[in-house]
Formats: sequence, C-alpha cells, structure tokens
Amino acid sequence: MIKIKIFFFASFKERLKCSEIEHQLDDGATIDSLCGVLANRGADWYAVFSEAKKTVKVACNQQMAEMTTVLKQGDEIAFFPPVTGG
Repeated sequence: MIKIKIFFFASFKERLKCSEIEHQLDDGATIDSLCGVLANRGADWYAVFSEAKKTVKVACNQQMAEMTTVLKQGDEIAFFPPVTGG
C-alpha cells in the first residue's frame, strides 16, 4: 500500500467541499485507478471523476501528468477543472 496526498482546486474544491485528502492505494495504482476510487465516494465525486479522462487536468508532484502515471509513496496529486481562471 502507498499513501498519497490529493488536492482539489477551483470548482472541484467547491463541489467536493474539501481542498485536500490523504488516501491509501495499492502498489502500482495509476491516476486513472485513483479517479475510479474517488468516483465511488458519492454523487458529487462521481460527477467530477467518472469522466475524468476527458475533462480533468491533473498534476503529480507539481508536474502535469497523464492518467497512466503510476503513483508512488508520498506523491502529491492535484486535480483541476479543464478551465481554471487566475
């Protein structure tokens, strides 16, 4: 098992009513599998993460990442909606 920290920004933070969580995943988990786990947390989570491959921007350790990125112990994952204003 690995432990990661997950951050949510902009409208995701508002919709999910949190800005960050910690989560444990199996070794070898990818960002795609993390999205599947998050989608199962409830209706709002499902709405954000069920179609994540098409709409969500994601970073791993402050670098833009792909859904196929394999997660490691201590990684910090950040999810952004497709358009984030500044």
